[in-house]
Amino acid sequence: MALEMKVPSPGESITEVEIAQWLVEDGDYVEKDQAIAEVDSDKATLELPAEASGIVTLKAEEGDAVAVGEVVCLIDTDAPKPGGGDKKEESAEEEVAEEEDKTPSKAESDKAEPKAEEPSKSSTPSQKRDTYASGSPSPAAKKILDEKGIDSKSVSGSGRDGRVTKEDALQAKASMGTPGTGKRGESRKKMSMLRRKVAERLVSAKTETAMLTTFNEVDMSPIFALRKKYKEEFKDKHGVSLGFMSFFTLAVTRALELFPDVNSMIDGDYKVSYDYKDISIAVSGPKGLMVPVIRNAENLSFRGVEDEVKQLALKARDGKITVDDMTGGTFTITNGGVFGSMLSTPIINPPQSAILGMHNIVERPVAIDGHVEIRPIMYVALSYDHRIIDGKESVSFLVAVKEALENPEELLMDNDVKRALEL
Repeated sequence: MALEMKVPSPGESITEVEIAQWLVEDGDYVEKDQAIAEVDSDKATLELPAEASGIVTLKAEEGDAVAVGEVVCLIDTDAPKPGGGDKKEESAEEEVAEEEDKTPSKAESDKAEPKAEEPSKSSTPSQKRDTYASGSPSPAAKKILDEKGIDSKSVSGSGRDGRVTKEDALQAKASMGTPGTGKRGESRKKMSMLRRKVAERLVSAKTETAMLTTFNEVDMSPIFALRKKYKEEFKDKHGVSLGFMSFFTLAVTRALELFPDVNSMIDGDYKVSYDYKDISIAVSGPKGLMVPVIRNAENLSFRGVEDEVKQLALKARDGKITVDDMTGGTFTITNGGVFGSMLSTPIINPPQSAILGMHNIVERPVAIDGHVEIRPIMYVALSYDHRIIDGKESVSFLVAVKEALENPEELLMDNDVKRALEL
């Protein structure tokens, strides 16, 4: 019986996927639930598991766009599972035994194979002379070439047997290279459906929104101090690290409560506001940029945020992010600092109205109470849609984030660190 395997629906509104990679070959025997292909939608890369065991016949090529519900392969469920594992081992053992029978003994080998002749002493000097004279520079020439920084192999010798002479070295000039002689190859590869969709969304964000960016800086000293004091205890108790993302996420949810327009979107002629804070976290995965969502982040503790971030990061790394994981989101946080970015202008993740960019932390001299101190400083950037968020509100929002990060004990922990960290 030939079972038709059809493309399942990866999620609402998705009508087409692309065969990113077949994990099996035509004619292979597959087990039920074995991953046989990776398919790209415009939101995620998903694995396609075999619905039954049998011999697979592929009906689509890698790179083909196929509609949801379309047949991509057949599985012959009546085909027997290939066996013969024991027979293969037995035949391999027989072959080894036959080879051992054919292998001559040491005594027979000594009789059959004549000993290799030792090289005659008379041949050695001539070989050395050839090596010495064949294009190698004289001592004087070598010194001159070394001073000029010229490789002797690039100089044509006029001496006996092509030897580079002193005169050759004096006249030699360092090569500046020849234009057009280097490698000029190129490759052409179709972008995945996910990458094409990301590109489309980024371009639309640039062309369809009135995007502006405001900047500020954050003194990370208070967070450094808290992490240094409690991170080991936090990890021992909860099994996750106390990172920067929990501080930023909770600072953002507090600021969104104070400035609700930043937690709003435009839908035609309407402004849609939300009483919940679903925070999208931009992460880099093997298939490109992924933006999974932390749902109702306003209800999470430090432990809750760190646990969510860890789970989503692992799923992104393993390519197991689902469409549901990335659907929705009312505000995005992206951390370019992990790659060394000092400052950037992040692009809004439509249809959201704002995105916060984190950057690397660098020790910088700052003025504190009239004197200079070295502090760990992070530059932060808020890109926002000016159609719905006014300049005053965007700047005030970023200042509220800065204040919470620079005074986390009071504004994020209600002056009870142990309770906030559930220690």
